[in-house]
Amino acid sequence: MKHDNFYQSLKAPRGGASSGIRRRVPVSIATYLSPSLACCPLERLEAHVRELEELGTDMLHVDIMDGDFVANYCLGTEFVPLLHRITRLPLDIHLMVQRPEQKINYFDIGPRDYMVVHAESTPHVQKALAAIHARGARAGLALNPATPLEACRWVLDDVDLLLIMTINPGFAGQRLVAQTLEKLHSARAMLDAAGSAALLEVDGNVSFENAEKMSRCGADVFVAGTSSLYAKGASLAQNYEKLRQAIAAGKGRTV
Repeated sequence: MKHDNFYQSLKAPRGGASSGIRRRVPVSIATYLSPSLACCPLERLEAHVRELEELGTDMLHVDIMDGDFVANYCLGTEFVPLLHRITRLPLDIHLMVQRPEQKINYFDIGPRDYMVVHAESTPHVQKALAAIHARGARAGLALNPATPLEACRWVLDDVDLLLIMTINPGFAGQRLVAQTLEKLHSARAMLDAAGSAALLEVDGNVSFENAEKMSRCGADVFVAGTSSLYAKGASLAQNYEKLRQAIAAGKGRTV
């Protein structure tokens, strides 16, 4: 298929950096795992967060859904201060809500945190991003699979993170939308061409197999959920290490 051929064109020969690996765009050195707490055992949240800290996780992904922008409800405003009491890890707060600029002040956010709004959720994207920055947090913009990259081009100076959705948001367990790998690759090229320091995040079916592909396409931040970190049949630590290895393989490194 067309999109399979696209990914094959990015694949590097095995053997490490000295074997002549060629890439179309620069690849980020730093990578970050952002476990999705919507997938974790909430009845033992604090113990689970401690385990993630011990594994060396970089941030915690918090999905907020209003039942309107997406056809599901998930977590809420009180979950954020609860996490701040439990951990000093940065929060990666993904707002899947209509008119987020009207709701940002309900959240306890600070300089360590990212708050991400959807380009499709408001006609006033810059207003929403400015509201996040006014609270002292870092602002991100998310794009659904069918939303063109052009939607973020004129706000790149206002974003600290660009999130490419590789499934349609609302429910875990969906299959990857294959075209989004090419979109992710194009997003990396766009950020690099603009000289942007924004992180490039990917969310949706970040499986062990897909994580390597997403890494090769230039992603920096990987939202880990039911298809990798919380996959059944192995421990959290085993899944965490396997995911790190997959991401490193996409960068042409070993860990």
